[in-house]
Amino acid sequence: MTETSQEGSAPSLASKPSPWRRVVVKLSGEALMGAHSHGLDMPTLTQIAADLSGAAALGVEVAVVVGGGNFFRGIAGADKGIERARADSIGMLATVMNALALEYAIEKQGKSARALSAVPMPSLCEPFSRQAALHHLGKGRIVVLAGGTGNPFFTTDTGAALRGAELSCDLIMKATQVDGVYSADPKRDPAATRYEQLTHDEAIAKNLAVMDTAAFALARENRIPIIVFSIREPGAICSALQGHGRYSLVSP
Repeated sequence: MTETSQEGSAPSLASKPSPWRRVVVKLSGEALMGAHSHGLDMPTLTQIAADLSGAAALGVEVAVVVGGGNFFRGIAGADKGIERARADSIGMLATVMNALALEYAIEKQGKSARALSAVPMPSLCEPFSRQAALHHLGKGRIVVLAGGTGNPFFTTDTGAALRGAELSCDLIMKATQVDGVYSADPKRDPAATRYEQLTHDEAIAKNLAVMDTAAFALARENRIPIIVFSIREPGAICSALQGHGRYSLVSP
C-alpha cells in the first residue's frame, strides 16, 4: 500500500452513483460548532443536515452517530478530576443534545428523522433498539444515534462501528476536519502524508489516530469498509458516497 496526496479516490467507489445501500456516518461534536469554541453553529448544522438529506435522496439508508465534544468530552473531564465513568456519562448526555439539534435541522430540510438514544430518556427521544432503528431506516428516515454505546470507557467512534455492525451497514463514514487518514496530525506535522487506501490491519498496526483501535477492530471483524473524509465542504457526504473528492478508504 502506498501513501499519496493525489487527488481522486478509489476507482471501486466511483463505478456507480451510489454503491452503498445503508451507511452510518460518524459526526464529531466539534463538527457542529463551526468556527466557535463550543456549542452549536446553526449555519454549520444546517449545512450538515442538508448534506445528510441529500445522501438519503440518493436512495441510501442513513444512520448518524454523533459525538458530544462541542459540549463535554469524557476524557477531558476525567483529566480535570471527575471520575472517568461519571465523566463519560456526562459526555453521553452531550451527544443527546447534539442528536436533538441535528434531528430538528434535518426535519427543517423536509426530511423525516428520528433521534434514538442508547441512554434511555423517553421524554426526549426514543430509546435505541436495533429493531426500532431498522424500522425507521426502512421507512426512509434518517436515524440519529445518541448516547454512544450506552457504556463508559467507549468512544463514539466505537459506537459508530458497533452500530454499523448491528444495523448491517455497508459502510462507515468518518467525518473529520481533514481529508483522510494521515501518517501524523497534518495540523502539527507538515511532513505528514495522506493514505489513499489502507487496510484495517494497517490502520491498527500503524496506530493511526483518526479512529480508536476498538473501532477499527470492530469494523475489521465485521468486514465493514471505512471512508475518512472532511466534513468542511458543502455536499461532502454526498460527494464521498458517489466516489468523488478526497478521502481515504480503509478496507478489510
